[in-house]
Amino acid sequence: MFNVKTYNAISPLGLDKLTAEGYQVGEEVNEPDAIMLRSFKMHDVPVASSVKAIGRAGAGVNNIPVDAMSERGVVVFNAPGANANAVKELVIAGMLMACRNLIPAWSYTTELSGSDEDVTKAVEAGKKKFAGFELPGKTLGVIGLGAIGAQVANAADSLGMNVIGFDPGITVQSAWQLSSNVKQMDSADELFREADFVSFHVPLIDATRNLLNTESLATMKDGSVILNFAREGIVDDSAVLAAIKAGKIHAYVNDFPSNEVKGHEGVFTLPHLGASTGEAEDNCAVMIADQLKDFLNNGNIKNSVNFPNIKLGRQGENRLAISNSNSPDMLGKISHQLGESGVNILHMANESRNELAYTLIDVESKPDDTTIDKIAAIDGVLSVRLI
Repeated sequence: MFNVKTYNAISPLGLDKLTAEGYQVGEEVNEPDAIMLRSFKMHDVPVASSVKAIGRAGAGVNNIPVDAMSERGVVVFNAPGANANAVKELVIAGMLMACRNLIPAWSYTTELSGSDEDVTKAVEAGKKKFAGFELPGKTLGVIGLGAIGAQVANAADSLGMNVIGFDPGITVQSAWQLSSNVKQMDSADELFREADFVSFHVPLIDATRNLLNTESLATMKDGSVILNFAREGIVDDSAVLAAIKAGKIHAYVNDFPSNEVKGHEGVFTLPHLGASTGEAEDNCAVMIADQLKDFLNNGNIKNSVNFPNIKLGRQGENRLAISNSNSPDMLGKISHQLGESGVNILHMANESRNELAYTLIDVESKPDDTTIDKIAAIDGVLSVRLI
C-alpha cells in the first residue's frame, strides 16, 4: 500500500479517507509515495525520490517547487474551489467593513471614557464621522472568475450590486457557474474605470504582479474600495497608500499585513484569514485526499497545476502511468517498446499541457522490469509507474 507524508496539520476528514484504505499517513512516514501539505515551504527541503505526487490542501502552490517537480515527473495537485465559500464570505465582510467604516468606528468606541451618559453623548456627537454608504446599486469589479471569483460575483449580484468581471482565461465550467447578470469586461483597465469596488481572485504570476498600480489607480472612480484576498503582490501597496492619502481611494482591504500597510489610515488588513475556517480546511483536505488516492491507485489526474487532467476507466489489471515531455512521437516510441516486449495494449489515453504530457496505458499482461526500464530510458520520459 502507499505511504503519504504530511506537513502541517491536515484535517482528519481528509486523512481518514487515506487510512481507511490502508495507507500509511503521517509526519514520520519514510519513503513516501506522496506528500500532503498546506502552507509548509518546500523549496529548501529535499524531496525523496520515491515521491510521485504532492497535494496542496489549498489553492496557491507558491510554497512548492513546481518547476523542479515537473522535471521529475511529479504531479502537483491543489484544491481549487474548496475554500471558495470561506473567501467569498470574507470579501463580502470586507466590503461591509469598508463602506460602513466599521473598523474606525469600532476603534472610536473603544477609546471612549467617562460615565455611560458621557459615552452616549460622545457617540451621538461622533457617529457622523463614520457615516457610510450601502452596497445595492454600486458596481463590483471581479478580476478572475474562477471558483472563488464566480462565487463572489454571484453573492454581490444577490445583494443588489451591479457586477462586472474580467478573466481572459475563463473556463466553460466557471462560466456556467456565473449569474447571467454578471457583465464581462474586455480588459482589466475597462473594469477599473467602471467599478466602485474591485476584488482580485487571480494567482500571482508575472502577468498579474502589480496589476493594480499608479497608472490604473488614476483611472478609477473617486472613493473606490480595493479588496485583495488573492495574493500579496497583485496590488502595488505603495501606489494604493499614495492614492488613499490623496483622497482618490476610500479604503484598501487586504489579507496580507506588512509594515508598510498595517496601521495605515484607510487600510483594513487581516492576518491571512481567507481560508481560515474549519469547513474550508475540511473541504481542502478531502478534495486533496480523493485526488491523491485516485492518482496513486489508478494514475488519474484531476486539478493538477503542472500536468493535464486525465481519466481512464480501468481495463484489465495492469496499467502503466507515464509522464513525459510533450514532444513528437513519444507515444510511438512507448508503444513500439511495448510491442517489442510482446505486451499488448488494451486501452490508452494521452493528454498534454504546455511542455508536459501524461499517458495511461492498460496492457494485457504485466510488463517485466526490463520493459519498464527501457521505457524509462526513452529520451523525454520523466517517470514510469506500473499500477
